[in-house]
Amino acid sequence: MNADKIPDIIIGRLPVYLRALQRMSDSGMKTTSSQELGELVGVSAAQIRKDVSQFGEFGKQGTGYSITYLLEKLREILKVDRIWDVALVGAGDMGHALAHYQGFSNRGFKVVMVFDNDKSKIGQKVGDFTIEDTVNLVEKIKSAGIKIAMLTVPASAAQGVADKLVQAGVKAILNYAPISINVPQSVKVQYIDPSTHLQRMTYYV
Repeated sequence: MNADKIPDIIIGRLPVYLRALQRMSDSGMKTTSSQELGELVGVSAAQIRKDVSQFGEFGKQGTGYSITYLLEKLREILKVDRIWDVALVGAGDMGHALAHYQGFSNRGFKVVMVFDNDKSKIGQKVGDFTIEDTVNLVEKIKSAGIKIAMLTVPASAAQGVADKLVQAGVKAILNYAPISINVPQSVKVQYIDPSTHLQRMTYYV
């Protein structure tokens, strides 16, 4: 399977299916149908069948999907059948919240380092972590082999930090800074700007 040939919009729906299937599994369900899953996540049954079939045949006509099997396969596809170490850069309010957040580990991610450039924060504790100086970011991330980072720095600092992360060998950046950053094509950036989502919603209010 060539990952580049699968449309990004499909990849974006897979974690939604994964979350719903996990809820089904937690409630003791063993099988589901594309109709049932679709109603749970707000996607048509036909779309779910089409999305899943991009990666192979996971269900049988008339009997639906084994929840355990589909969960396992989606985790493999999304590569969250393992735990990914994550570096967090920016120990402000958002950084503190993410460092304390307990919901990453059961989804395949674990924050292992926190960085900041504020001298008053360096050496302080945030959750289980001691905040490290961004001066050492490239060396520390490279030696730990970390491939994923979360960026919660001010917009003015985002590009400079992103450059360092690329230099350190990071291949995926979750960017909370309200600005677009330039990275090589081989590095994937996902943007999370709550105010943008709020502005999108107020159109409908």
